[in-house]
Amino acid sequence: ARGANGVIIITTKKGKSKDAQVNVDAKWGSNSRAVPAYSVMTDPAMYYETFYQALYNMKAASGSKAAHDYANKNLLDASQGGLGYLVYTVPTGQRLIGNNFKLNPNATLGYTDGTFTYLPDDWYQELFKSDNLRQEYNVNVSGSTDKLSYYASMGKLDDTGIIENSDFSRLSARVNADYQAKKWLKIGTNMAYSKTDSKYPDEQTEDRSSGNLFFLTSNIAPIYPLYIRDAAGKIMTDANGYTMYDYGDARVNNAKRPFMSQSNPASAIELNQEFYESNYLVGKWFATAEIINGLKLTANYGIASANESYHYTLNPYYGQFAEMGGGTGVAQSYLFSENLQFLLNYVRKFGLHNLDVLAGYESYKYKRASLSGFKQKLYQPEVAELNNAILQPSTSSNSNYYATMGYLGRVLYDYDSKYFASVSYRRDASSSFAPENRWGNFWSVGAAWDLSSESFMEGIDQVNLLKLKVSYGAQGNDKLLYSGGSLNLYPYLDQFEVSENNGQFATKMYYKGNKDITWETSYNFNTGVDFSLFEERFNGTVEVFSRRTEDMLYYKPVSPSLGYDLFPMNIGSVSNSGVELDLRGDIIKTNSLTWNVYANANFLKNKILALHEELEGEWISGSYIYKEGESMYNFYIREYAGVDPMTGSALWYKDQTDDQGTVTGRTLTDSWADATQYEQGDILPKVFGGFGTTLDVYGVDFSLSFAYQMGGRIYDNTYANLMHSGYSSEAGRNWHTDILDAWTVDNTNTDVPKVDANDQYANSTSTRFLISSDYLSLQNIVLGYTLPAKWLKNLKISKLRIYGVADNVALLSARKGLDHRQSFTTIPASMDTPIRSISGGLSLTF
Repeated sequence: ARGANGVIIITTKKGKSKDAQVNVDAKWGSNSRAVPAYSVMTDPAMYYETFYQALYNMKAASGSKAAHDYANKNLLDASQGGLGYLVYTVPTGQRLIGNNFKLNPNATLGYTDGTFTYLPDDWYQELFKSDNLRQEYNVNVSGSTDKLSYYASMGKLDDTGIIENSDFSRLSARVNADYQAKKWLKIGTNMAYSKTDSKYPDEQTEDRSSGNLFFLTSNIAPIYPLYIRDAAGKIMTDANGYTMYDYGDARVNNAKRPFMSQSNPASAIELNQEFYESNYLVGKWFATAEIINGLKLTANYGIASANESYHYTLNPYYGQFAEMGGGTGVAQSYLFSENLQFLLNYVRKFGLHNLDVLAGYESYKYKRASLSGFKQKLYQPEVAELNNAILQPSTSSNSNYYATMGYLGRVLYDYDSKYFASVSYRRDASSSFAPENRWGNFWSVGAAWDLSSESFMEGIDQVNLLKLKVSYGAQGNDKLLYSGGSLNLYPYLDQFEVSENNGQFATKMYYKGNKDITWETSYNFNTGVDFSLFEERFNGTVEVFSRRTEDMLYYKPVSPSLGYDLFPMNIGSVSNSGVELDLRGDIIKTNSLTWNVYANANFLKNKILALHEELEGEWISGSYIYKEGESMYNFYIREYAGVDPMTGSALWYKDQTDDQGTVTGRTLTDSWADATQYEQGDILPKVFGGFGTTLDVYGVDFSLSFAYQMGGRIYDNTYANLMHSGYSSEAGRNWHTDILDAWTVDNTNTDVPKVDANDQYANSTSTRFLISSDYLSLQNIVLGYTLPAKWLKNLKISKLRIYGVADNVALLSARKGLDHRQSFTTIPASMDTPIRSISGGLSLTF
């Protein structure tokens, strides 16, 4: 972001002491899943009974006997919407589920067809590890002389992960040095390097993917085996010595799973290979020359370089690529950016007047290039190289470029450290826009008044600091994302895919550019007060802010008949306003005991001020409605009205209109398609922030850190998927245990509609799945003990601390498994969960 805050110069860690100081830190621990899974069914009998009820309800209108016959006939027939697997042995001539909708009491868990045994497994317990290890080591050395200050560090992290073959390793190093070469010349460098190696099982962040363990273990019904077992119930191995996993595709045994067939992540983890390697180098060099007293010229040059490689194999034995003989892929990417900056800085003191003037030029260039390839039919299953496969070669490559340049200026002034003023200006150009629209102008002004330095504050000993401040400025943004989330560096250009058609070129537009788009500009107003009271025991900041964003970069949906469905525009203006509070206080502060607390809160309001004139003040996109004067986060969905107590069908509200189309009231409908969409208002939380405490007593330190939000709502898509009605496309998907409260003839007072294998809309998008987004999370716990210095005197150790740390400790939310921190608006169908880390360590200073 450019403009409003003037020029920001980042200074990293530097050596301070004259004698070299060595710090060593080592810690060991383990990781686990931080957020529990949703409350899904774990009892095979319960799942069979519920699915049987869904099949029965589908044919209930035909009479009880016909409905029971239909449910029994199709319960296990995957080709007719059934489950495909029988994992109970039932006496000959008896049914698995009786007319009372309960499992046959004579049924026993485990079934064999004479060749294979079918026994359900706990996929979560089998796929996630509890014996993982995380270890991290860091060492740094710092020091200084009259002319030289230096800081050097190195670190090593190894983490075995909570999933098999998900190891992560990182080696990092940093060097920072400043050297006063001449009285008038100072030079320095800051360089950092890191190398990472990881084995990350594929698709763990892909929503709804069969390879995503977090998704699959939460959504697969508790009736399915993970392994292939022989007639005696023993897990089988194949001719190559590999464990045989059940892919649910009937290729090995005689059962076909309707949910995520041809997939088994445990087998993929064992047989597929995935290797990621990355090398990152960041460097900055500077030289500052004092031209005359108070006038300095600084040249900064920085680079960032990244080389990333990804090699993988897809095994030729089982799963989706078995018929192709397996496959292998390679991807390489290279990133390089450079930043050049020249700054002329004049600092002068005139009596009680202090002046700091800066002018400069800055340019930034970025390039990213990638190359990837894939081939089928492996020669050696474990070798992830293209030369190891022979069929269907597929390759692709691309390069992307981005550049900015600009001129900047800033003036800082203060009088007697009481009155402060600032003004800044930038003029920037971005390659993201057409040449005629590349330049933008951004600026800021600010002022502050330190009342605590005034003579009229003398004698008020309780006030140590009282400063009023205000600022206003314009800030630019040139970033526009593709619908998939990646950055679009050429939003003003039409973009095409090139392919082959009978030996000729064929092109297809996949993105329509707009040469008229330009910088998005935010106008920021901030005012507030900084204070420190009671001998600096109580400190805080209160700020009021208003951010008005104009010419907002966004996509307007258009008719797909045009050959594209989105069109980039500067679509309107939005305001975000609110209040920020940051308070800190020392409850106890003595030589041997310090106890302090802190809390912060952010109150935020969002409003659309104007939309592009083509939108005529309103724009509906999916489940959102954008209207002038309303929040951007306004759901526009059907309103759930509960359950029809007579039929068990889900009900929604529907507008009633007169002959002129005027809404005169509303009624109920059991047709989701006919129901009316309604605005739901702003769903953003009213307040969010954090609080915590630290305690230090006789060398023992203890701290707690919490985060929270209140007053908002969120759409729980994961829960919605787990509350399906048993429709054929959902066969084999697990249910949330709340489905047990579904309507039946004996349970008519409920808000959960009946399960019905013929109803695909019962869990469709509506207010039924809007839920409070309030949460409280325990982010961090630290407990440590620093040994008295006198105990270490003869060991040449100046400080030794023993500590324990826990991160992502606990989460309280409106529903077990619901993690609001993934999104402000919608919980995805199922993504990877945050990781809880618990570790202990040692810190030494020499």
